[in-house]
Amino acid sequence: MIRFCSLGSGSTGNATLIEASSGTGPATRLLVDCGFSLRELEARLARAGVAATELSGVFITHEHGDHVGCALTLARRHRVPLYTSRGTWQAIGAPEEAGLPVHFVHDGLPVDLGELAITPYTVPHDAREPLQLTCTDGDAKLGLLTDAGCATAHLLAQLQACTALLLECNHDLQMLQASRYPASLKARIAGRLGHLSNDTAAQILAACGHDGLRHVVAAHLSEQNNTPAQAARALATALDCAADEIVVAGPLDGFSWLRA
Repeated sequence: MIRFCSLGSGSTGNATLIEASSGTGPATRLLVDCGFSLRELEARLARAGVAATELSGVFITHEHGDHVGCALTLARRHRVPLYTSRGTWQAIGAPEEAGLPVHFVHDGLPVDLGELAITPYTVPHDAREPLQLTCTDGDAKLGLLTDAGCATAHLLAQLQACTALLLECNHDLQMLQASRYPASLKARIAGRLGHLSNDTAAQILAACGHDGLRHVVAAHLSEQNNTPAQAARALATALDCAADEIVVAGPLDGFSWLRA
């Protein structure tokens, strides 16, 4: 069984906790990103009923501060293994510390983590070597996609047959264009290496939706250029379902445990 929850999602910090357990041995717990201070992360983990020492690993999607956060401090203090691309590691300074548990992962190459198998995949984003991932226990499949500027055939292929999906809905394009952001920042956010709009996320969902999809989560919403209602409505339209069937991850409380 796979279950997952968010410790917070947005420009102020991102962390998604994934747990896989067969019921016959210790659970595997993977944290995807940890974009908070260590104290804040530990408090949010405790809220989910997990201690930092119980983590099996941390997957760092890319080097931006709201995603990498306290990853190095966490690894040093609790000896939690880090999983990331070599490009991301170089972008955060490639610290050469004896015994620092770092494992380099690659597009399309599965990694076994106890009860969980993860498959990283490349996405278009303005980072050194960004990776997102899918996770499976052989039964359920969870797909995660944030911090991507556009849909690609490659990412669509990775997200097929998921039983749960967490999708970035960063902005409503009209709100972004009407905002007080500088023109250069608007262009970056809406560009091919920026962030997914509600409309693009809905198009991705429409291409990946199927009868076995149990949960859809809208994540990484901009507090200035989006609303939970707009994000949920866009994804619901893609699935032809009610908006209240879409879970929206918040920046402070994320969302509670869901089964993939």
